[in-house]
Amino acid sequence: MNANNNAFKNVRRKPGLQIWTINKMQMDPVPPQAFGNFFEGDCYIMSENKGSRQSADIHYWVGRTSSQDEQGAAAIYVTQLDEYLGGSPVQYREVQGYESPRFRSYFKNGLIYKKGGVASGFNHVETNAYNVLRLLHVKGRKDVTATEVEVSWSSFNKGDIFLLDIGKAIVQWNGPQSNRREKLKAVLLAQDIRDRERGGRAQIGVVEGGDERSSPELMKVLTTVLGPKPSQLKEATSDDVPDSAQKNSVRLYHVYDNSGNLVIQEVAKQPLTQDLLKTSDCFILDNKGSSVMVWKGKKASKEERQGAMNRALSYIKAKKYPASTTVEVMAEGAESAIFKHLFKSWTDKDQTQGLGTTHNVGKIAKVDNGKFDVMELHARPELAAQYRMVDDASGDVKVWRIENLEPAEVDPKSYGQFYGGDCYLVLYSYKRAGQQQYILYIWQGRHATSDEIAASAFQAVSIDQKYNGAPVQVRVVMGKEPRHFLAIFKGKLIIFEGGTGRPGVVNPAKDARLFQVRGTNELNTKATEVVARAASLSSNDVFLLKTDNISYLWYGKGCNGDEREMGKVISDVLSRHEKRVVMEGQEPAEFWIALGGKGSYASDRSTLQQEEPLHSPRLFECSNQTGRFKITEVDDFAQCDLDEDDVMLLDTWEELFLWIGNSSYEYETKEALNSARDYLRTHPAGRDPDTPIIFVKQGYEPPTFTGWFNAWDPHKWSGGNSYEEMKNKLSDSSSISQITLVTEVSLTVSHPLFFDWQDYLSDQDFENLLGSTRADFQRLPKWRQNDLKKKAGIF
Repeated sequence: MNANNNAFKNVRRKPGLQIWTINKMQMDPVPPQAFGNFFEGDCYIMSENKGSRQSADIHYWVGRTSSQDEQGAAAIYVTQLDEYLGGSPVQYREVQGYESPRFRSYFKNGLIYKKGGVASGFNHVETNAYNVLRLLHVKGRKDVTATEVEVSWSSFNKGDIFLLDIGKAIVQWNGPQSNRREKLKAVLLAQDIRDRERGGRAQIGVVEGGDERSSPELMKVLTTVLGPKPSQLKEATSDDVPDSAQKNSVRLYHVYDNSGNLVIQEVAKQPLTQDLLKTSDCFILDNKGSSVMVWKGKKASKEERQGAMNRALSYIKAKKYPASTTVEVMAEGAESAIFKHLFKSWTDKDQTQGLGTTHNVGKIAKVDNGKFDVMELHARPELAAQYRMVDDASGDVKVWRIENLEPAEVDPKSYGQFYGGDCYLVLYSYKRAGQQQYILYIWQGRHATSDEIAASAFQAVSIDQKYNGAPVQVRVVMGKEPRHFLAIFKGKLIIFEGGTGRPGVVNPAKDARLFQVRGTNELNTKATEVVARAASLSSNDVFLLKTDNISYLWYGKGCNGDEREMGKVISDVLSRHEKRVVMEGQEPAEFWIALGGKGSYASDRSTLQQEEPLHSPRLFECSNQTGRFKITEVDDFAQCDLDEDDVMLLDTWEELFLWIGNSSYEYETKEALNSARDYLRTHPAGRDPDTPIIFVKQGYEPPTFTGWFNAWDPHKWSGGNSYEEMKNKLSDSSSISQITLVTEVSLTVSHPLFFDWQDYLSDQDFENLLGSTRADFQRLPKWRQNDLKKKAGIF
């Protein structure tokens, strides 16, 4: 086998999915109508071309009964295909039953595992082929798999769903302990089989387990094939796949060959930084045992790059990890989003996207916060998501402070002044497409009491209920204010380190107070009180030093004219005293005396204000449906992946969104918040635990949330078909009659040993089908009967 043997002559470079199976050690293309069907005895290669800078993802799938020779051939072809495509694709090794989220994302309706393989004489499905008799065991609520099992009641259990596929009819039996989401996914899979494999010509019926008497015609079909239903079926089995993640840290290794021996040398453990990766070498990143990733430097030797997959497998064996451990292999400059997420910071070279001035960081480029058109934000939610701005902050604002555990209205003259000893509720109202929208910010001071913090959360619920659950709730930790929060105070946001803003309360006097001012316009500026010491200064910023008699406006050498102007605006709010402008390096002695003496501070401009790392967004499902709370990632996500029964976590790095489905449990919402905090605290990249967490309810999604999804449909929640609606459409009387008829005919044609079809057709159906009455037909000679059956297409 080599790359010059025309093995890749049919490889397309256009966007889309291509699949091959290994047949006699050669790559055979799989027809599109068979995508999602996998023989357990085979290996497959997939190429998914994204049509972007990173050309493709390559997966090779290993069936549980495939031979070592086939697995070896698939691995070789993957390496050669990677070279053929220029070495930029990310390679994934997939094992049946343990497929990666990205692999599963290609098959939204589920995977079908089929018995046998090409080498055993089995072929992939052909459209309009009805010579089928199989029973599919369907499991999963989001990542659906359907496995061919013995066509018998002994294969059934109470918790799962089973599809009896007989070619022209598909009967779905729902276990009495299955839930609505599972039933819906199974119906979608049945429809997918009908449309792709039968050209849309098969009938579908649904039977509710435990209530079979309500579907006598469909039960007749099941018992005809399976025999009488036993009085008891097996208990439900768990959908959970054992968690293979180890308790140790994310670690980076330099792996190389030394005189035929595999050498594994640890380089670092979390949090990792990008500069650890050397372009002349190859590295293995061990993601706590749940996956193993290989990074190939551009200047690594050809032998090292070609042997990357084998080295990963050798590493897995050396660590005694399960053989099903996911493997990813990627080249320098073509790293996967998950790989980047494991580093504290990541910068892509020579990459610009979006509008305005970009800074070449991550997938979504940072955009300078200048003036912008609010109508464009509404029309282009993806832009709103990049700005983290729902509008231009021109809406209405109302502020409460928590006093005696109750909300007290704040004087509008004091809007924008937040004290570290207080908690505040800020309600922002604006209109989008003529509809009133709300954001409720819950600002919690660093020095507020635990009772006040708890009261702020409780009172937020009360305000939320007052507005019928419409507000998007944003938890804001002091000092971590999101961009839109800054904007609504029009460049006059001031964060006091301690104290309180309550009327009549006198805060402790200070000889001097120092405020750091950051921002270039009224949409992105805030002043934060810092310790009044020289060490707090920074050459890149503007500072206001306030004393009893005078205030100094200090301009660092690295600040620009816009920053200086915003410093003046803030200084007018903070102090009525005379303000003296001081340039860095020209400070009077009184300035240093007020700060307790001259001292060193951050003045190396090359190390100041580094860009925040921006990463591709990630979506996770937070569910308690199986009785155990768990979080599962959804790769290549879309709006349809938002499950109404669950809470979903969207990580955009700068913010975390918790999307609350209308049918989710209160327990899931509470656990999701705790899990979001744990997610930040334990993130291998050393994430800020005070990253804003934003609550979004189904149907009230702001553009800063919807902008991360392609083709968001605002009417989806009101116009989509529920499981019950889809079931009713499939289960009308005419459809059930057709299922009964086609079942009898299909089984007679494809599987005549099941029963004598003449005993099941009505007299009218018999005459319509064969052009003869039953009595006349019985008097005909055998050869003539067979001839009529052939003409009717049932012999």
